[in-house]
Amino acid sequence: MDAVVLALLSALLFGAMTVALRFALARAPDAEAGALLTIVPALAVVVPFAVAQGGDPADAWPFLLAGLLGPGLSQVLFTVAVREAGPSRTSVVVGTAPLFAVVIAIVFLGEPLVAPLAVGALLIVAGGILLALERGRPAHVRLLGLAFALGSTLVFAVRDNLVRWLSTDTDVPPALAAAATLAAGSLAVAAYLAATRRGTPPTPRVWRRFVAPGMMFGLSYVCLFEAYYRGPVTVVSPLVATESLWGVAFSVLLLRRHERVGARLALGAMLVVVGGALIGAFRA
Repeated sequence: MDAVVLALLSALLFGAMTVALRFALARAPDAEAGALLTIVPALAVVVPFAVAQGGDPADAWPFLLAGLLGPGLSQVLFTVAVREAGPSRTSVVVGTAPLFAVVIAIVFLGEPLVAPLAVGALLIVAGGILLALERGRPAHVRLLGLAFALGSTLVFAVRDNLVRWLSTDTDVPPALAAAATLAAGSLAVAAYLAATRRGTPPTPRVWRRFVAPGMMFGLSYVCLFEAYYRGPVTVVSPLVATESLWGVAFSVLLLRRHERVGARLALGAMLVVVGGALIGAFRA
């Protein structure tokens, strides 16, 4: 039950972060730099949890590799997706991650496939299909953004399975593991920016715009790692995918005119929620 609650809390925080990130990008549209500006506050949030749990940082080096994927590569793709497609539609695309995560877990980690998990995952994926078939989407929603969101989703799925695999035989506490991945991710994005950019770094005013989404991201990461330390990918990943509901819900509340959330998009989000609830009720 702990894994279920932690996964759902991680989803809520991630959905809120997605909308907060859209507000930050509205005034500072540099998505690649925004990815770094989001990861750094997240790392600052996670470090106290890591210190409290203890553990030897030297033992956490395998999680550095996971961090190169997520949040290294994944956060850049995700931030660009939010800028190009908006938070609600990006959330629904990312909600399809269980399809990829469950397949990887079954094939490579030997996790069991039972009927409720399969049905739940299919319902979640059906929500993503509804988004792909959406008509009359707002002008600011670009197909390129949805492609970036799908790329981010694939990276999330691989990262989640890698974290689960590492967590099954390690003495590294979950918060320290989360801190290691965030540290590696921030260094990877910083190296990318240093190699591809010229000019002055972001001003303190720009940094402040990403503090709120970064804090939500950090808390979501702590919950995510705690969940993976307690439950299999086939349970945790579909529940985390309920962030689609929260992304759409917060978009309706805070970005109603800009996002134009219609019946098809809302139905897609609901399918994600029903799928997550099914998996939570019949978890392996």
